[in-house]
Amino acid sequence: MLSQKLHDAINAQINAELWSAYLYLSMSMDAEAKGYKGVANWFYIQFREEQDHARIFMNYLNSRDAKVELKPIEEVRSSWDSVLDMFKQTLEHEKKVTSLINNLAAIAKEDNDFASINRLVWFIDEQVEEEESAREMISALEAVECNKYGMYMLDKEMATRVYAAPSPLTTAE
Repeated sequence: MLSQKLHDAINAQINAELWSAYLYLSMSMDAEAKGYKGVANWFYIQFREEQDHARIFMNYLNSRDAKVELKPIEEVRSSWDSVLDMFKQTLEHEKKVTSLINNLAAIAKEDNDFASINRLVWFIDEQVEEEESAREMISALEAVECNKYGMYMLDKEMATRVYAAPSPLTTAE
């Protein structure tokens, strides 16, 4: 059985994951409006991944006989000055999500809840990848700064990114 503290924190994390999805959908729509179809694709895939992260947490609560409580999703920003600004915000946001996941792990550790710790290890690893991906995109965008052909090629490369369901969902469904 989950402690009430962990149960509440996971419900808050579900909301945070859905807010993240909404943020990345907004970035995707802004990039699309500015003619960056590849960037829009990259963020749309992020949108889908964040929805999946929320679903993994929902599945986990259900598997532990704990109620999922969906809350309203706060408004997100809808426009950015540049693609680089989008990725800088992405990195800052992912760092915040990392701290939220680490907090969940700390609560689970405090509770000696090994099942929850085990589930959270996947999210901890995922956050390392998310931050690394954002840093790599920032580096790439800084490398092509003020180079329209470079940005064109980077946008084309981002268009090739494909969605892959996270492993906890592929084994659960």
